[in-house]
Amino acid sequence: MMDALSVVSQLRDLASEPQNRGAIVQDQGCLPGLVLFLDHQNPDVLFATLQTLRYLAELSPNIITMKNELGMMVSLENLMDRVGLSVDITALAKEVYGILSAPANPVARTPERERRKKPQFFINSSNKKAKSVTLHIQGLDTSEQRGLCEEALLKVKGVISFTFQMASKRCTVRIRSDLTTESLASAIAATQVLSAEQVVRNEAGEEVLIPLNLSGAEVQQNTNLPDYLPEEEDSPQREADRAISRTTAKDDANGSWLNAAASFLTKTFYW
Repeated sequence: MMDALSVVSQLRDLASEPQNRGAIVQDQGCLPGLVLFLDHQNPDVLFATLQTLRYLAELSPNIITMKNELGMMVSLENLMDRVGLSVDITALAKEVYGILSAPANPVARTPERERRKKPQFFINSSNKKAKSVTLHIQGLDTSEQRGLCEEALLKVKGVISFTFQMASKRCTVRIRSDLTTESLASAIAATQVLSAEQVVRNEAGEEVLIPLNLSGAEVQQNTNLPDYLPEEEDSPQREADRAISRTTAKDDANGSWLNAAASFLTKTFYW
């Protein structure tokens, strides 16, 4: 039987892919379950829940639904005030609360904003030509600094996609397998206000920060943005009845899992 951490972890993984975010918010069981998980005593469940909500809030139409979900804002407020939690959990709770409570004034769409937004999605992890790198970015404190980091990464030829975890000052970057991590760090250091270290796990399974040698690191820049990496046989295929479907990550499998998660939440909690 799936426990709370398993459910929310899988839901977070689904929410990390933009094409799933609308369906998750519209599912009758997922948002109420996430609200309940905000009162959980396990810090791992809390952090995974907040990560899920942060991903879901990346889709602007989701924000009003999430904000109006019964208990959502109150639970976030309680979480921000709860003592004994880690700095990461408190900061992420404040970030999600700020996004949901912000005025719903649409931001003017400009070519610059559209260019920045394009690479922020997750590409199927089965691509054999790509790898993922997690960076801890010193100075990543505000949306302005995030914008500088986005621009720096967009200029690096071989960057496929990236996403930020602002609360922990982390950025997960998906890159071509032949692109070095030092090249990313060099591009970020060129902003003159940010610096990057690689996040890895040691033999004990603990996360450690590895300084990167920037001397001699070559940064091959994009001349035409964005430079997406072909997905070989896993590239999206257009169908008549829906915009895009992925051949490897089956939509019906995701849907069945959402139903299973909703059933789990319904049977486990009473509301």
